[in-house]
Amino acid sequence: MGLAATPSGERVHIGFFGVRNAGKSSVVNAVTGQDLAVVSNVAGTTTDPVSKAMELLPLGPVVIVDTPGIDDEGDLGALRVRKARQALRRCDVAVLVADVVRGLTDADRMLLTEFKARKLPYLVALNKADLLAGTAPELADHELLVSAREGTGIHELKERIGALANQAGRRRLIVSDLLEAGDVVVLVCPIDASAPKGRLILPQQLVLRDVLDTHASAFVCQPAELAGVLATLAAPPRVVICDSQAFGKVAAIVPREVPLTSFSILMARYKGDLPGLVEGARRLSGLTDQSRVLIAEGCTHHRQCEDIGTVKMPAWIRDHCGASPEFSFVSGGEFPDNLATYDLVVHCGGCMLNEREMAHRMAVASAAGVPMVNYGVAIAQIHGILDRSLEPLS
Repeated sequence: MGLAATPSGERVHIGFFGVRNAGKSSVVNAVTGQDLAVVSNVAGTTTDPVSKAMELLPLGPVVIVDTPGIDDEGDLGALRVRKARQALRRCDVAVLVADVVRGLTDADRMLLTEFKARKLPYLVALNKADLLAGTAPELADHELLVSAREGTGIHELKERIGALANQAGRRRLIVSDLLEAGDVVVLVCPIDASAPKGRLILPQQLVLRDVLDTHASAFVCQPAELAGVLATLAAPPRVVICDSQAFGKVAAIVPREVPLTSFSILMARYKGDLPGLVEGARRLSGLTDQSRVLIAEGCTHHRQCEDIGTVKMPAWIRDHCGASPEFSFVSGGEFPDNLATYDLVVHCGGCMLNEREMAHRMAVASAAGVPMVNYGVAIAQIHGILDRSLEPLS
């Protein structure tokens, strides 16, 4: 992904839900102007959520999610319904597509109840308006008539989706609220075997862009060059921001009076509940041989011999607590609905997950009474510099 691309986690997620054969996929294709979803008269054609990052006017960068029918049947159908519910967790706006001739079903009403419980902005697109005979039904404020076949009401649907998304959104800042125009920031970005080829990782990209938006200046270097960069500056930098895995090395170089934090800690503040994650970090030292730890990552990637999630993090935790807890691992869209058997959740920075998905995961942990910490906060705690890394944020 280049610097010009808007990552999935930063895009508005718009989910289309409903029962089989209500015309969800046809409406999705009409809204996007693409054959994004397969359309068929056979019920249950959409077997898994289909996600597509695209530009959708008037919104701009979005992710469109077409989901399986919520009324699917059988063992395989139950799996499809579970996938549809998982997709609901990450949506910023939901569109219930219903057959206007058939009317709302019990499954449709159940979805509406779930939208409201999640405080999820939603619309009801009553599809197949071209088949109506006689007077059109009276519509509630959140309902509108559409015809995917004829294109009727599709423009209005897009406009109303855009209005809801803008209401639901908020201006989130990573670091710019801590800076002023003219400040100098040093970004320490290790380039090793785990670094992606030809690009910076997403948290580094987001921080760099936020620094530039503030009209501050950024010096970017690797740990080996950090001392030299600091020596060339006429005055100390406003803040040094480093990769979590280099925290210990960088903290030894940066003078104590210079503010120091990490990309992961900034992402924790940006994506979730930083105080809650800090509380989770304090629990690391209390883990025992009988403890169970879930390590969760929001993306799927090729595992390397020194993978941070499956190799480095467990080793650091064992050394820190002086015990050997049992570790379990999940990645991508998989995240347990029940965490009661775990003592701690250690999560990645969530840069590929949107705010709603991260909020859902933290809520699941909170409901189970299980503390959660992210990689960066955990690493800072393990290296004994968590309190220092939080100082620039206070």
